[in-house]
Amino acid sequence: MTGVAALAGLFGAAFVAATILPAQSEALLAALLLAGVLPWPLLIAVASTGNVLGSVVNWLLGRGIERLRDRRWFPAGERALERAGRWYRRWGRWSLLLSWAPVVGDPLTVVAGVLREPLWSFLILVTLAKTGRYLAVAWAVTQTL
Repeated sequence: MTGVAALAGLFGAAFVAATILPAQSEALLAALLLAGVLPWPLLIAVASTGNVLGSVVNWLLGRGIERLRDRRWFPAGERALERAGRWYRRWGRWSLLLSWAPVVGDPLTVVAGVLREPLWSFLILVTLAKTGRYLAVAWAVTQTL
C-alpha cells in the first residue's frame, strides 16, 4: 500500500466513523502506526481531519433535522438524540468534548446542529475531542512497542 493510499484510507475510515455508517478508524490508525512507514503526526492529522469533517456532516444534518429525522439512514435514533439533547442542555457546548465517545458522540454532534451551535465553536471543541482521542490511541500503540 502506498503512503497516499494509506492516508486516503485512513481519512475515509475516520470520516465514515463520524457519520451515518457504523465504522471504526482506531484500528486502522493503530495498524499504520505499527507499520511505521508514515510519521505519526501526519497520521493523527489526517485521521482527525476526516473525523471532524464527518462530524460537520452530522452538524449539518442537525441543522436540517426536521426534514430528515424520519429517514431510515439518519445517523441517530430518537432515544440517542434525546439522551444527547439532555447532555447538551445540561452542559451546553462543552458536552462536545465528549464527541469522541461511542454511543453519545455522534448524536451530540447532530444535536449541536439542531440547537444551532455556531460552527466556529463546534469546530474548536470537536477538533480538540477527536484529536485527543487519536493522540490517546497513538500513545497506547507506542507503549506496546
